[in-house]
Amino acid sequence: MLKNLSILFISTVLYISTGFAQNNATGKELVLDFYGDSLILPTDASIQVDIKEPISKTGITDFYTGLKAGDFQPIIKELLQYRDSKKLDDWFYYQLIRTAAEKLSPKAANYHRYTLYKWFLLNESGYSATLRYRNDTLLLYVRSEENIYDIPYYMVTDKQYVCLNYHDYNNKVDVDSKSFTTIALNDAGNNRFSYKVTQLPLIRKNNYTVKQLQFDYKNKEYKFNVLLDQQVQKIFTNYPVVDYAAQFGIPLSQTTYNSLVPLLRDAVTGMNQQQGVDYLMHFTRSAFLFETDTKAYGKEKRLSPEQTLFYEYSDCEDRSAFFFFLVKEIYNLPMIVLSYPTHITVAVQFNKPMGTPILYNGEPYWVCEPTPQKKDLKIGQLLPSLKKQAYEVVYAYKPF
Repeated sequence: MLKNLSILFISTVLYISTGFAQNNATGKELVLDFYGDSLILPTDASIQVDIKEPISKTGITDFYTGLKAGDFQPIIKELLQYRDSKKLDDWFYYQLIRTAAEKLSPKAANYHRYTLYKWFLLNESGYSATLRYRNDTLLLYVRSEENIYDIPYYMVTDKQYVCLNYHDYNNKVDVDSKSFTTIALNDAGNNRFSYKVTQLPLIRKNNYTVKQLQFDYKNKEYKFNVLLDQQVQKIFTNYPVVDYAAQFGIPLSQTTYNSLVPLLRDAVTGMNQQQGVDYLMHFTRSAFLFETDTKAYGKEKRLSPEQTLFYEYSDCEDRSAFFFFLVKEIYNLPMIVLSYPTHITVAVQFNKPMGTPILYNGEPYWVCEPTPQKKDLKIGQLLPSLKKQAYEVVYAYKPF
């Protein structure tokens, strides 16, 4: 009897769930949950278009033509209004498009159709998105002018198109094969997709964890309990390796910021500029475990400050970005990021000279090593192994 009731209950839930999904897809509105924020998109059955399998140029063209004939404009209008009102960066607007495409055509039910909806929504939002397919593989690209290092791209004259869904194929597609067919629209938009993250979206459904950071500075032990939101980590799950200007510009979420930065400001109260930066330098060196990306994650990663807090291990690039963020927030000093063949570090400009500086554009900067070393390097001291190596200034920051 209990078994029969269980089966009846499960069947009822599946029926209700399926009916809800169908109503959302073909009714008068789609209800999206975007990091806990509800967004309602008006829609109707005219934008429910099937895709012919196997995928082909004709089938893809027919799909796009069918959607263009439907009443899709209200969805695009709402998506763009939400993007503009929330000031979403392109990376987060793409996450919103993924959420909408999932509602229109669930990924698990038909991956090709889901991908085609993303392609359509990107193009109709003003971006230039293309497709490349071969057999059962369907790759989605978007035009971007930025340097992205760990995902495929292709060039059309001087136009760069970067792959958005390579991770869906476990990063194992032979994209160099010439057997791919490319589909591009003649009337594609002019927006260039940017991977720069200038602010994180407000997350209304929070799933916090507390991480304790502790370190010793001048014979005193410091402990900080930092709030970390697991959803923030999901935001960057498929975020690629970007250039240093983009990595060093990613902020903390407001919750994590409020749980850490005010405490650090209090800790450096009464210290002069150099002493405070020295404190932040030692905090960044000692509060986390060090490991190279290859050993810790099996590949190159460039972590945002929040990811550096969240993950167990981080390397010199991650420490440099985190230290850079703290100095910028607490002191807002000019800084340069120095790239050596095997190391990344930061140099800071102070209001009082000390020791031998590094000159950049005629101005002095002093190295502040944020990565743990065998020797306790002071401000202005460079790793001995780097003294005769050439470096490149890969990012320079000047306060407004």
